[in-house]
Amino acid sequence: MKPRTFKKDYYGGALLMVTGVIAAWVAVGYKVGTPARMGPGFFPLAIGVLMAVTGLLIALSARGDAATEDGSLPGHGHSHGTPDLRGCICIVGSVLAFQLLGEYGGLVPATFAIVFISALGDRTNTLFQAFMLSMAMCMIAVVVFWWALQLQLPLFRWGG
Repeated sequence: MKPRTFKKDYYGGALLMVTGVIAAWVAVGYKVGTPARMGPGFFPLAIGVLMAVTGLLIALSARGDAATEDGSLPGHGHSHGTPDLRGCICIVGSVLAFQLLGEYGGLVPATFAIVFISALGDRTNTLFQAFMLSMAMCMIAVVVFWWALQLQLPLFRWGG
């Protein structure tokens, strides 16, 4: 009998999808409003739907992954069972950088930092790829959050 393989991406995607569905379900209990006149439930509903769709895509993409018996993909992680902390450190560091730069630097530096530092958590990304992804996300953030949604966070700010 062949041992069952544990696919982290499949279960992680399913968990993200369930969390998103629950968040969206709770959000419809609030006044949602319209994109022009958003109510308190609009943002949680949008995030819940995005989480559910992202979770579904992650779970579907995991179907084709070949996993080892311990659940890791071949060639990933370290050999003696020690976890690879680079990704975790980069994610936590990027969130802290976003918070700091959002307060003291504005939307563009904060967006650049969160994307660039997070992208460095993936060992397959080069500095150039992380830079280009960060620049693209800065442009998207300016269009979506500053121009379309008119978020009250300045593009650039010098100091507090």
